[in-house]
Amino acid sequence: MAKIISFLNHKGGVGKTTSTINIGAALAELGKKVLLIDLDPQANLSLSLGSPRMPNTIYEALRGESELEPHALKPNLHIVTSTLDLSGAEMELINEAGREFILRELCEVVSPDYDYILIDCPPSLGLLTLNALTSSDGVIIPLQTEFLAMQGLAKIKQVIQKVKLRLNKKLEIIGVLATMYDSRKVLNRDVAETIEKYFGRYVFDTKIRDNVNLAEAPARGQDIFSYAPKSIGAQDYKAVSIELIERLEKETVQ
Repeated sequence: MAKIISFLNHKGGVGKTTSTINIGAALAELGKKVLLIDLDPQANLSLSLGSPRMPNTIYEALRGESELEPHALKPNLHIVTSTLDLSGAEMELINEAGREFILRELCEVVSPDYDYILIDCPPSLGLLTLNALTSSDGVIIPLQTEFLAMQGLAKIKQVIQKVKLRLNKKLEIIGVLATMYDSRKVLNRDVAETIEKYFGRYVFDTKIRDNVNLAEAPARGQDIFSYAPKSIGAQDYKAVSIELIERLEKETVQ
């Protein structure tokens, strides 16, 4: 069965989609079978990977009109695409019985086919994000090393704790990932230190350094390993993916 991981931060522009894509691509490079689920109505993950508009997206699946229909991006890496129509899903599903568990039931069908299922959550804490957290074994919180990115962290932890208490007993924070990091900037170093004090052992040792290739790759519809495999962006995402595998294996042993 796949390990299901949500990438969550209700603040936009912190590297959440970039991290979902490139950790997924790194895991695929390491021989793991990976499914990416684009749960954001903005469909940035789908657009960034140049995925065509599929007949059945995550929107149709959540509405009960189809199962999850993965689309192959490259060996070991598949995607369930999103669409702008998903923006209306929260209102459409509000009266559905068990609405928080719809995605969990969909994932149970495809889970045996993958090692990892990575969910790119929308930048909000609504019903779509609640579905992702209810489906997941764990959460990764990408966090830009800027002052404003620190705001709202207590709310994120509170939501995760409530979901764990009421809906998904297995949910844990897997890690906090510092993104867009430049060691030459005092502010970046100070924020990184604050993150480590606040989250302690949850913070990944690897920081994702600020790298123009990470911004350019989506314009080509590629992950960083296809676009610039020797870049520091590729190095950092491979390193954090190895760290992720080690963390999860350690949890399994315990």
